[in-house]
Amino acid sequence: MNKLIGIQGTQGSFHHLVAQEFYGNDVDVLEFMSFAEMVKSLVAGECKEAVMAIENSIAGSILPNYALIDENDLKIVGEHYIPIDMNLMALPGQHIEDVKKVYSHPMALLQCKEFFKSHPHIKLIEDTDTAEVARRIAEKGSKHVAAVASKAAAQIFGLNILAESIHTKKSNATRFLILSTKKREPNGEIIDKASMKFELESKRGSLVSVLNIIRDFEMDMTKIQSMPIIEAPWKYSFFVDVIFEDYGEFQKAVEIMKVMTEQFHVLGTYKNRL
Repeated sequence: MNKLIGIQGTQGSFHHLVAQEFYGNDVDVLEFMSFAEMVKSLVAGECKEAVMAIENSIAGSILPNYALIDENDLKIVGEHYIPIDMNLMALPGQHIEDVKKVYSHPMALLQCKEFFKSHPHIKLIEDTDTAEVARRIAEKGSKHVAAVASKAAAQIFGLNILAESIHTKKSNATRFLILSTKKREPNGEIIDKASMKFELESKRGSLVSVLNIIRDFEMDMTKIQSMPIIEAPWKYSFFVDVIFEDYGEFQKAVEIMKVMTEQFHVLGTYKNRL
């Protein structure tokens, strides 16, 4: 029996597509309408691992998901990138002129804002998931309503695509993390990327000193994201991703950074997929 994998959304969602690409087409998934529900299930052991979107090349980082990872002590055991192809879809026989409302995930709508500027008669409404909206339109037979979702969602739920690839930038891609409550053993796979989280004292040059360690140990920083610490106004946590060639050198750098920072954690080490 395959292990259950948690996804945000339903069949045909981008999280479902990532699960299929990462684990194989026969993957068994548990569907959740929010990331918080998915993480709760993962922590409870109902699913063994989970897929979580973390950043998009157009819309940027999904900041609440960093907090979910940190607060629940989740381990990042992998990553996966997929090109995002946004499509406008509705019941067969409908045309763009007939559409009065479009429902979709807020990140999806944000990625397509330029397209909808050309269609001011359409009202945009945020929803929980791209594919879930497509499913709902099909099941209810909703006219004058459209979804923004993947071509897979249109095929699964029998909707017609009214406009293809409506995202603003055609080089649109999203990075997804593979999450677990336990560190995954490498099993022969090359480990050359790490995600870390730390806090710093509010003094001049503290961040630069950490970045110098990353440089001195010949690591390539691919991401840095700051998050305010709610309990300490004007103080921040930093989430940093690095690529390295020598795992031993990375471990040496970690020991130094632990001394230089506060609340230092390695959130995960895994294979770079970009």
